[in-house]
Amino acid sequence: MNIAHSAAGTDNHPVVVTRVSETQWHAVEDDLTVGRGVAWRRPDGRLFVSIDVWHSAVFDRVADAMLADLPTPLYTVVDEADHDSRSAWERAGFATASREWGYLVPTDPQVTRLSSVRPPCGVTIVPAGEAEEGPLRALDRLIRDEVEATVGWQTMPAEVLPRPAGTTVLDPSTYAVARHLDQYVGLVRVAPLTRQPRIGLIAVRTDRHQRGIARALLAHALGSLHHSGTASAWAEVNESNAAATALFESIGARRAASTLELVRH
Repeated sequence: MNIAHSAAGTDNHPVVVTRVSETQWHAVEDDLTVGRGVAWRRPDGRLFVSIDVWHSAVFDRVADAMLADLPTPLYTVVDEADHDSRSAWERAGFATASREWGYLVPTDPQVTRLSSVRPPCGVTIVPAGEAEEGPLRALDRLIRDEVEATVGWQTMPAEVLPRPAGTTVLDPSTYAVARHLDQYVGLVRVAPLTRQPRIGLIAVRTDRHQRGIARALLAHALGSLHHSGTASAWAEVNESNAAATALFESIGARRAASTLELVRH
C-alpha cells in the first residue's frame, strides 16, 4: 500500500507522507525520512496512533495523512508533562479522555505498614510461579469479563501489553494469586523489569470485593520485592479508580508522573 500525501516542508522542500503499510506512514523530505506514524489496535478493540517526527510542522502533515486514512474514534497516549506533544495532538483534534497516575511504590514494610497484613480467613496467597496455569487463566478471563461488563477496560492502565488474539496471560510465572478453598479469587501481576519492577495488574473477583484480598496480595508482592533487595516498584492507576488510588496512597505510594489518554471522535 502506497498512498501519498504531499505538502510544503520545513525549508520549502515538499514533504511527502506515504502510507507504506496498513499500520505505518513515512514522511520524506528531500530524500530524508523526517517522520513516522504508526497505528495499532489494542486487545480491547480501540485503535491507537503515535507519531515520531523532527519538526512540529511535519507532525501536522503526518497527522493529516493518518486522519484521512483511518476511521474514528482514534486514541493516543502522551506524558502530561510533555506540553509540546499534547499541543500537537490537540491541533489534530484530539481531546483528553482520561488521566492515569504513575506511582512510585515503596516495598519496605516499615514504610508501607503492610507487615501485619494477613489474608482474610480461609484465603491463602500462592506465590508467583506456583499458581496452576489453567485456574489462573480462568480467573483472568472471569475478571476481564467482569471489568468489561461494568467500568470497561478504558479505566485500566493505558499501557496494555500486546498479546495474541484470545491470550490474556502471557507469562504465568509473573502472577501471584489469592486462593479461597479450591478457587482462585484474586491475582497480582508483577513484571520483573530490570530498572524497576512494575505492578501491572491487581484484581479480585467481584463477589470477593471489600474483604482485604487486594491489600493482602499487594502486601505479598511488595514484601517479596523487598526481600529480593528491590526498594521500589512502579504502578499506574486511572484517576477514576478511587479504590485503587486509595489503596496505593494508603501505603505511601507517591505520584511521580501522569499520562493522558486522548481521543478524536
